[in-house]
Amino acid sequence: MPSVKLERPRVSFADLQQTPEDGRRYELYDGEAFVVPAPIPLHQLAVLKFADVFKAYVISHGGIFFVSPIDIVFSQFDVVQPDIVFFEHGREYLIDMRRAIDIAPDLAVEVLSPSTERTDRGKKMQMLARYGVREYWLVDPDEQRVEVFWLSGDVYVIAHTASSVEVAQSTILPHFSLTVSSLFELTW
Repeated sequence: MPSVKLERPRVSFADLQQTPEDGRRYELYDGEAFVVPAPIPLHQLAVLKFADVFKAYVISHGGIFFVSPIDIVFSQFDVVQPDIVFFEHGREYLIDMRRAIDIAPDLAVEVLSPSTERTDRGKKMQMLARYGVREYWLVDPDEQRVEVFWLSGDVYVIAHTASSVEVAQSTILPHFSLTVSSLFELTW
């Protein structure tokens, strides 16, 4: 007798919007829903410090950035919530402030957690590349390391890796850089 494969119905962004609020965050990968766990304090510290760097950059060079939770809706079945997304100056007008973002950011940042690293380096990375996010930063709090990837065709290529006291620099944003250790300092 042939084996039977159990089919799960695909979940769409519209389905998620109609689901009662349960306090959890979800991402969709080809219609399969994944719960995104709440981050730990070290993760949030790195996100907030990174946001400070983006804020200074925006003041000097323009553009706009958002910190998660915020949906990036690539299609009805592909929705992610990167920790930080950035849109270059001149693209701000493409964002409807009263709706979910449905255009690819220029740059996305993920701070790795043990529970999300596999997805961040796998499905999410592939999806961001497929939909044209030009640069992707992975921040590893345990190793105090930043990996900067740039888009080549529809795949990411490592541009460079920076550890602790080294400087990580954008390949697409002039004058955007940071010292990796600054992301993990408790000073404000």
